Amino acid sequence: MNTPIRLYRDRLLHEQAQLLERIAFERGGVISQAAMAAKKDVNDFDTHAQVITERDIEFAMSAHEAAELNELDNALQRWDAGRYGFCTDCAAAIPVARLDAYPAALRCVTCQEAFETAH
Repeated sequence: MNTPIRLYRDRLLHEQAQLLERIAFERGGVISQAAMAAKKDVNDFDTHAQVITERDIEFAMSAHEAAELNELDNALQRWDAGRYGFCTDCAAAIPVARLDAYPAALRCVTCQEAFETAH
């Protein structure tokens, strides 16, 4: 796909807006993890283990969504700095196919594979 690089900014902004809408819809608004945990009470129908499991799932979802928002924010900052589309490790241009698949990509495929192997 021959997507002009300028269109990725619009896509990043769109994905960011969709994620924020999803968070607001699923949580009834953007609230903190502490507030989310505080509103979850044990009642006659829930066992303590169920409540703990549900809280853990909600915390994991929040952490995942926060990481996703952070990746999108970082990509937009790289865009503003003129560094979007270039590998943060080797400075090579990230292939368009990779950006099409994952617009917030930090690294080219080679550097990403090396990063994942090391971590």
